[in-house]
Amino acid sequence: MAPLRGSFWVFVLYDVAEEIRIEKLRDLVGAETARPQPSFKHPAPEYVRFERPPAIEYPPPIALESGERFEARIKYFDYGVASVELKMEFEADWEQLIRLSNRWILAPEIERRTAELIQSRMERAVPALVQPYPARLSEDYYIIHLREALDEDGRPLTAPVMLAKRGEQIAQIVRGESQPLAESERREVLQSSLSYYPTDLLVTGWVAALVYDTMEGAEPTIQLLEYANTQLLEFRHYDDVLTRVLENVYKMLEHRGGLFRRWKMAGEAERLNTLRLDVRELTERTDNAIKFLSDMFYARAYRIAAARVGVTDYRNLVEEKLRTAGELYEFMMNEFHQARAFALEAMVVAILVIELFSLFRGGH
Repeated sequence: MAPLRGSFWVFVLYDVAEEIRIEKLRDLVGAETARPQPSFKHPAPEYVRFERPPAIEYPPPIALESGERFEARIKYFDYGVASVELKMEFEADWEQLIRLSNRWILAPEIERRTAELIQSRMERAVPALVQPYPARLSEDYYIIHLREALDEDGRPLTAPVMLAKRGEQIAQIVRGESQPLAESERREVLQSSLSYYPTDLLVTGWVAALVYDTMEGAEPTIQLLEYANTQLLEFRHYDDVLTRVLENVYKMLEHRGGLFRRWKMAGEAERLNTLRLDVRELTERTDNAIKFLSDMFYARAYRIAAARVGVTDYRNLVEEKLRTAGELYEFMMNEFHQARAFALEAMVVAILVIELFSLFRGGH
């Protein structure tokens, strides 16, 4: 009997629009809310809850050129992200699982097939999209879910024993590497491990994670990892938008136009501030999309996952650019006010000169 049983999950997420009107989308593509069903169609746990649950669509399985088939599911989040979820069951030993992970992580065929799938859905979903994006950012993530892991005697492994005896293989699996990692890299991978019971384990990496748990226990963890990647995608988008806007502002400030340039700054400053406030609102909406109900373990698991996949880094970049945008707004408005004050003073001086000229002419 194979010592490892579980499923290999692929998440390919696309930033498709500023917002998706979920109720309208359900009518257009036949999506639905999560409902209690066995196996792949599992309900959302009560202690990890979306404020506005995503719409879920179940397209036919995806068959690859090799003949392998992935079950497919698409989740549509109201903040503009569509997530294609693929799942394939496996039975393997540790070496076979290393090869499986190495083969599928960042496989070009999967990305191509998911892009085709999303394109076909988005063509029908256009009326439900608010400000659809012509170019879609994407993000990949992979989860190796172990439902069962046995030792040499056929007994279930505990998390401490798995880390002690199979830490090297776990590090390779999470990194998608076919060769053993250096000791320093192995320690770096495994330092993110987290357990609640002795029989469960989460090891999170920047491109993949290993989850050792029952299906019911793993479901909220898988949801959190997916949600963290939707956040990463959104912050990447905000970072791109702010980078372009700030570049345009800097170019405008470098252009010499004297008083007239300063006079135009009010309109540019207002546009910059409007965008800054819009990004603030969108980031808050993304942050508030999910709630942890009296469960600190999953809040902790989310923080580890968010740091590992890069959410924290991109959030800091966005926050820094928002602060820069705020400072530029203040500078541009000060420049405008100075220009306006100069213009008003010039008008007052001109009026006085005219009055004095009229007075002297009248005296003669």
